[in-house]
Amino acid sequence: MAAAVSGVGMTWGASKLCSLKPSSSSTPKSRAPPRSLVKMAVSVDDKKKTYTLQKSEEAFNKAKELMPGGVNSPVRAFKSVGGQPIMIDSVKGSHMWDIDGNEYIDYVGSWGPAIIGHADDEVLAALSETMKKGTSFGAPCLLENTLAEMVISAVPSIEMVRFVNSGTEACMGVLRLARAFTGREKIVKFEGCYHGHADPYLVKAGSGVATLGLPDSPGVPKGATCGTLTAPYNDLEAVKRLFESNKGEIAALILEPVVGNSGFIPPNPGFLGALREITKENGTLLIFDEVMTGFRLAYGGAQEYFKINPDLTTLGKIIGGGLPVGAYGGKRDIMEMVAPAGPMYQAGTLSGNPLAMTAGIHTLKRLMQPGTYEYLDKITSKLTQGIIDAGKKAGHAVCGGYIRGMFGFFFTDGPVHNFGDAKKSDTGKFGRFFRGMLEEGVYLAPSQFEAGFTSLAHTSEDIQRTIAAAEKVMREI
Repeated sequence: MAAAVSGVGMTWGASKLCSLKPSSSSTPKSRAPPRSLVKMAVSVDDKKKTYTLQKSEEAFNKAKELMPGGVNSPVRAFKSVGGQPIMIDSVKGSHMWDIDGNEYIDYVGSWGPAIIGHADDEVLAALSETMKKGTSFGAPCLLENTLAEMVISAVPSIEMVRFVNSGTEACMGVLRLARAFTGREKIVKFEGCYHGHADPYLVKAGSGVATLGLPDSPGVPKGATCGTLTAPYNDLEAVKRLFESNKGEIAALILEPVVGNSGFIPPNPGFLGALREITKENGTLLIFDEVMTGFRLAYGGAQEYFKINPDLTTLGKIIGGGLPVGAYGGKRDIMEMVAPAGPMYQAGTLSGNPLAMTAGIHTLKRLMQPGTYEYLDKITSKLTQGIIDAGKKAGHAVCGGYIRGMFGFFFTDGPVHNFGDAKKSDTGKFGRFFRGMLEEGVYLAPSQFEAGFTSLAHTSEDIQRTIAAAEKVMREI
């Protein structure tokens, strides 16, 4: 395990950042972006129009009268980075455009699902054909079988799968299933790991909760979280103490195998393997929340990458190809507890809807092609190395890492092994860096505590221009 972890770019200093040697040095032909995308908006030296967000500001001010905070998901409000939130008008490939006409190289990718690029022509064409038959049936359709077969064949631990409509819904369902199967109520989660906004998980959660500096959410009753036990990520001794003091009571241990909701934090060598052993010894189910890592670190997700099989897995993002989707799956004997095969109830009118299934099928087909993950590894390595080098050259404390199409960096010397370490980052400096990069035409996650994502649509020129922008902004902040 140590060799696997240390050789994939998960390092916290620029001089040591390394990667797998990609088998292909260029974008696979079938994924080459349209030539119209090759010219980038980012220009460090060239003359460019004045950057303005006037229309976004007007629209956001109106939105604040209509929606809480002006948004439908908290991080979008830019609370932790300051400045004016941008209103997006359109996306294509690795680029996005706001309503003021500004163009950006995008490293958020709708928070992960745009792994083959935004508004992919093949996916859009398939969706257009599917829409002619209807957008929702509320009844079984053949597309569900097709995507289910693809997910089961790809993810090592999954023998049966249930589709839902979001990552939050998947994590809600899998928790109920774990409790039903084991007859126990307590769960273990890790500080800074985010598993959606269901009540039992909003204890020391990451993502937007961390970004906004919120305490455990008001409105969550004590009874909903009294069975939630927490430990620092990468801290095996803390996990062992929890199991020792709660013998025979823990239904499941759930974690992001690579944390993406406290910033990018990889597991220490041997950490995941040790969790697998601890849970087996205690009759506890091990759940990998692969809503972010699924199909992004490898075609079979983090469990294929690290060669650790959990009992249950949650998925989302990529398997919907940009449409709302989620799923949970695992061993057949566990999954057959789910209604109508078994007594554990969970339902959803839009679950398995034909549009989400179509987008997921065509996205996964593209990811199956040779060279996919080697290409992601190559460009993400170059990007992460470039940002860290730019920061250090400008005299900043900065560290970071990546695996395949997922990356992150912190304004601290590091290393960062858990959420406590991540909180040492200079979030004020990150906010200045974020706003500077926006003006240079680069869109990063608007929070120090969120991972970034690359896609097959990102070109070498995208990466070069992003690094050039980072060098300029790092000097200015």
